[in-house]
Amino acid sequence: MRGLLCSPLPMLLLLLQPWESQLQFAGPRCRTGPLDLVFVIDSSRSVRPFEFETMRQFLVGLLRGLDVGPNATRVGVIQYSSQVQSVFRLGAFSRREDMERAIRALVPLAQGTMTGLAIQYAMNVAFSVAEGARPPEARVPRIAVIVTDGRPQDRVAEVAAQARARGIEIYAVGVQRADVGSLRAMASPPLDEHVFLVESFDLIQEFGLQFQGRLCARDLCNGVDHGCEFQCVSEGLSYRCLCPEGQQLQADGKSCNRCREGHVDLVLLVDGSKSVRPQNFELVKRFVNQIVDFLDVSPEGTRVGLVQFSSRVRTEFPLGRYGTAAEVKQAVLAVEYMERGTMTGLALRHMVEHSFSEAQGARPRALNVPRVGLVFTDGRSQDDISVWAARAKEEGIVMYAVGVGKAVEEELRQIASEPAELHVSYSPDFGSMTHLLENLRGSICPEEGIGAGTELRSPCECESLVEFQGRTLGALEKLTQNLAQLAARLEDLENQLASQK
Repeated sequence: MRGLLCSPLPMLLLLLQPWESQLQFAGPRCRTGPLDLVFVIDSSRSVRPFEFETMRQFLVGLLRGLDVGPNATRVGVIQYSSQVQSVFRLGAFSRREDMERAIRALVPLAQGTMTGLAIQYAMNVAFSVAEGARPPEARVPRIAVIVTDGRPQDRVAEVAAQARARGIEIYAVGVQRADVGSLRAMASPPLDEHVFLVESFDLIQEFGLQFQGRLCARDLCNGVDHGCEFQCVSEGLSYRCLCPEGQQLQADGKSCNRCREGHVDLVLLVDGSKSVRPQNFELVKRFVNQIVDFLDVSPEGTRVGLVQFSSRVRTEFPLGRYGTAAEVKQAVLAVEYMERGTMTGLALRHMVEHSFSEAQGARPRALNVPRVGLVFTDGRSQDDISVWAARAKEEGIVMYAVGVGKAVEEELRQIASEPAELHVSYSPDFGSMTHLLENLRGSICPEEGIGAGTELRSPCECESLVEFQGRTLGALEKLTQNLAQLAARLEDLENQLASQK
């Protein structure tokens, strides 16, 4: 004890160490498993030079607590002011030393504060596969950490919602003069876990330690054979499995419900008119992919085709092109917005005449595979829909209509099959469409709605005939047994009557 009291110098040196070194010794390096992590750093003129230096140290120190590598955590850094600059992309470096060198060479931009522009860049560029992000089907978590000291000079709520809809988890860190309302508009829910407000840049290490702790909390899922079909989430000393929006966890606690029985040929007609707007069109694509998530997509199971319409009609991909859900979802994300008028009638005609043809991948009518059309629109059609809406149903296509915003109820009901209550869905805005998914799942899934138990076999195949014959003979044998029992009872009854006489 006396030695410690008489030797204050080592303790003083420890306290005077830069925070990046203290974080390095805070504990063992956190094995987070695969992550794509992008830091979005405010370097506007309001960030003073010594504050920017503190933020630089914060980044370096945080890097030293991560398990960095091509198959572990990939890190990218962008800085922004009135413009956005990539410091290094996700796929640029696999060694921590190279990342630290790039951060130390960082020169602040010292202009305005266009945070919305920075989020847009992160979403469209920084998290793209071309920049080193792993593809969506790899299900590697995408995390953006936004550090800012002021109020954005552009809008952030809409673009942040779009980024979250694409699966980017956003942490919003505000320092000193930061606007709390803007931080809450940017961050992912729950807000109490994703919004941080610190009094000064000197205290930003508090966020660093909490953030590192949250990442390390993911360890349990990486250390056990959890068996989760979609996603595993660590919770203290335990974990739980999650399913995509629109799906429910099954009784085994690991698998997600989806259409597994029967078969459907499903064509989606998506409104690409200018009233939808680009950011909402991205939400529509996400909604479509959530529908795909609950389908058993395969050449023998459910086939999916996509048509976009505005003033003209374009087949984005036909029914027979993709054989897996991952391929369909990737194709949906690649669809480009058309942005013109709203010719819904023309789209319905295209669907009836082309989309369900065998040339485009639809199965022959003799196989009795249900044909389903789902029309998604946000406004009134500029052409007549009555003729081809009626024709679609005459052709045996089960029609669903999903309306958003200014969609016209009368038109939705005209498009949809009867009863309208089961075939028409409506949402007041694009951001709240997900509540429609469960109804659509219950309607479209063959085991719960149409086409239950449909088998993809010709009635003339030998196996089908043998199965039919077996079922028929079994039924006849049972009927013969019942008749024999009935005859025996009648004979017994006659004997009883004769004895009474």
